[in-house]
Amino acid sequence: MNNGFETVNKVIACILIYTHVLVGCVANSGQNGIVKAGPQLSSEIESETTVAVALDNKPKLDVVIPVFDPGLSENAENYEEEGIWPELRRAEANRFAYKLKEALDKTNAFGAVRVTPDNTASGDLYILGKILESDGEDVKININVVDISGKDWLDRNFKHEVSEGFYKNIRKEGQDPYDPVFEEASNDIVELLSKRDAAELDTLKYIADLRFGASFNEAAFSEYMDTQSNYIKLVSKPSDNDPMLQRVSSIRVREQLFVDSLQQNYASFSSSMEDSYLKWQEASFTEKQLRKEARREGVMKALGGALLVGLAIAAGVTSINKSEQGDGAASSTLATAAIAGGLASAWLFSGSFKSQEEAKLHKEALDELGESINLEMAPQVVSFEEETVELTGNIQEQFGQWREFLRRIYEQEATPSTVL
Repeated sequence: MNNGFETVNKVIACILIYTHVLVGCVANSGQNGIVKAGPQLSSEIESETTVAVALDNKPKLDVVIPVFDPGLSENAENYEEEGIWPELRRAEANRFAYKLKEALDKTNAFGAVRVTPDNTASGDLYILGKILESDGEDVKININVVDISGKDWLDRNFKHEVSEGFYKNIRKEGQDPYDPVFEEASNDIVELLSKRDAAELDTLKYIADLRFGASFNEAAFSEYMDTQSNYIKLVSKPSDNDPMLQRVSSIRVREQLFVDSLQQNYASFSSSMEDSYLKWQEASFTEKQLRKEARREGVMKALGGALLVGLAIAAGVTSINKSEQGDGAASSTLATAAIAGGLASAWLFSGSFKSQEEAKLHKEALDELGESINLEMAPQVVSFEEETVELTGNIQEQFGQWREFLRRIYEQEATPSTVL
């Protein structure tokens, strides 16, 4: 007997020692076994500064982020089945583009990062996004990064699942639970940027000037680019004093200034929907949890109800048999059981329908939130070289009107392409 107690004591002692060692390791180490306190190892410092050093003394690319593709089905009848509210999803398309812009701005790795109505704006690097999923708990986006020459840098999906603990953490109050997905995408893009050399980035910026010029006068600028392969190659450069290049450079600056002015509209829109959207995310997260719970509860209640119905029927049949055999007491007891079973099963079935109905009502309440979210832009009068134009409609329409206005200005004062 004593040997048994000694063995148990030894086992307990080993467990306590092992637990103490594990706790010590967790308390003093990070996720990858790196000591949390004290001077860092040189390898750690190098890994943190590699990207920053790689970006030094390189041309900074201007980034264009068109409003995301909302990921809506072509058939509107599928919206309800897919759990998508189109008005809200279109609002998210604007918000997601601006959130990615904010994440990229924080890296200080790029020049101007601009959200644009479409992918026709002038830039060096384009980030094309599409919303694949967004329900408050799960967010999934596709990011395709392509440079002005047509080379693909990145095409992959990023996803994030919001944990229940997010909404229980008071420090997270007022924060967007989707932020990690934009930060991850931003970090990956910066990592890719760090692998490009300065000469390549400089060439991209020059191709951007030529492609913008070709959008006004293709014949004058296409000769400097080889467009026959999968991506555009720079063949030669026009003189810095080339009047055509100077002309389109001036117009390009005006376009960029106009797009810069649009950033405040996207910022204001994102800010104006901030409170409602954060509440929607939390409510949608809760709703999804309730739906899961209601579904589980409904299934269990339905199964329990079916079981009780079966028991009630069996009890009823047995009651009849007992009655025919002359056992009155047993028959009465079983009849009572049958009635009780029937009532209990009816209550359980009604409870399962009630759970599903509550989930449905909660979904309808969330849907109403998206109806009033829409991006509008007030009419504005803008000028360039003593010419003025009134722009009306939404941002995309006004951007198109502005580009047409610039084209008209260019054609009115076109300079011969060759210097005499």
